[in-house]
Amino acid sequence: MQLDDLFELWKDDSQIDRTELGEASTTIPKLHYKYYKHYAQERLTLKKLEAEYKTLHKNKWDYYHGNMSDENLKELDWPPFQMKVLKSDLSMYIESDKQVINHMYKIEYQKEKIDFLESVIRTINNRGFHIKNAIDWEKFKVGI
Repeated sequence: MQLDDLFELWKDDSQIDRTELGEASTTIPKLHYKYYKHYAQERLTLKKLEAEYKTLHKNKWDYYHGNMSDENLKELDWPPFQMKVLKSDLSMYIESDKQVINHMYKIEYQKEKIDFLESVIRTINNRGFHIKNAIDWEKFKVGI
């Protein structure tokens, strides 16, 4: 699921009908389940991306160090690397590699989704408090 999709989903679910505060309080567990399910799935996706990054980083280290076999190069569809790179410069080559940069972007994007979902879950956890305050305000307005 894309971050924009999550924003749109929350835009609809975050609304509380002030005329149906009791109903809104009963939907809290459903909302919590819904967003925690998304949160768990996105966290698992992040773990997968991080594991893939470790493999990619090791492969790029072998590639730029000149230790990658022709068979592995064909399997990964990478051209042979002709230069000799010093060990001290390997990190610079790896960090500036387009595939590594793209993978890091995917990881950061995934972290943004997780941060957003954590925020939504915190808001849902506090929703009962907000609903109670709204009820108290309505009571105050009518003089109860």
